[in-house]
Amino acid sequence: MLITSFDTQLAQQLLTYSVSLKAGQNIQIQLIGINGISLVRALAAKAREMGANPFINIIDIETQKILLESGNESYWNEVATIEGLPVMEKMHAYIGIRASENIYETSAVNKAANKAYAEKFLHPVHMERRVKHTNWCILRYPSPAFAMNAKMTTANFTEYFYKACLLDYSKLAEAMNPLEELLRKTDKVELKGNGTDISLSVKGQNWVPCVGTHNIPDGEIFSSPILDSVNGTITYAPSVYQGKPFEFVTLHVKDGVVQSFDSSNNAALEEILNTDEGAKRFGEFSFGTNPMIAQPMYDILFDEKIYGSNHLTLGQDYDEASNGNKSAIHWDLVCIGADVYFDGVLVRKGRTWLPESLQSLNP
Repeated sequence: MLITSFDTQLAQQLLTYSVSLKAGQNIQIQLIGINGISLVRALAAKAREMGANPFINIIDIETQKILLESGNESYWNEVATIEGLPVMEKMHAYIGIRASENIYETSAVNKAANKAYAEKFLHPVHMERRVKHTNWCILRYPSPAFAMNAKMTTANFTEYFYKACLLDYSKLAEAMNPLEELLRKTDKVELKGNGTDISLSVKGQNWVPCVGTHNIPDGEIFSSPILDSVNGTITYAPSVYQGKPFEFVTLHVKDGVVQSFDSSNNAALEEILNTDEGAKRFGEFSFGTNPMIAQPMYDILFDEKIYGSNHLTLGQDYDEASNGNKSAIHWDLVCIGADVYFDGVLVRKGRTWLPESLQSLNP
């Protein structure tokens, strides 16, 4: 496969803008799934041109499924200790390309196996080491299966993918500044919409604008709710977690803890919520702001950036905007088009921002 011109442009943006790679630095370029090799080649070529040292890690998803299904705490601890942490500790940057042709490939992996992988490998290698100590960025790669989830032709989806990914994020950052300023002054946030009537406090919490440095595509500003302040009901758009599809998820919450729920897959949802105590609480709250992304497509890297959306995330918080919630899961669930109130004032009607200072966020 030749390197496409779009992948050359994307590699340039990822290395120079997203992870700010410098000469002499080490970068791990990880491809999960064989699709996406064109981008790996473009990244490797550009990294060497910049005088950096690319370390290539290609994971076949079928082999990964075998390891996930058969893995236990002892196995993943060995992998983390021998291979994962020693390599990641030497990296200055990381780019992860999620390129599986079938997002449901690991759906049969059981709860105990997923938990062992999350706690003994994913958490120490990625959440603790990679996230906290490298310049990192994660993205998907277009495929016919990806296009099918988006209900588009492959050609149209590929064009859409690159438009969303190659957005001018410096302009988006400027448009998000007034929203960040307003959020830092806000105590109570309310979401009211179809199947949603929920409130939470973000008083004194940090807000982190995301404009192309950790995810591509990007476009969100996140924080976390005061842990026990979340009350009400929230209904989410379609989602996939741990390879398991959900057409909808509805959560009923009291004092920050999920009390009851409904979904298209209640058995799987109950299993996820029972992962640990933190899985029933919320570790992130965010506003999606990417003007190119309008509808959900069962891919959270796109769906959480949908303009006029919010995600109220079950599980682990982020250190940059912590509320103290700890969990082996981090499930970004997206609520689209709810009216938003800041301290009782309507600021977003459906998906349209009303204050003049925020109207540049409207597509």
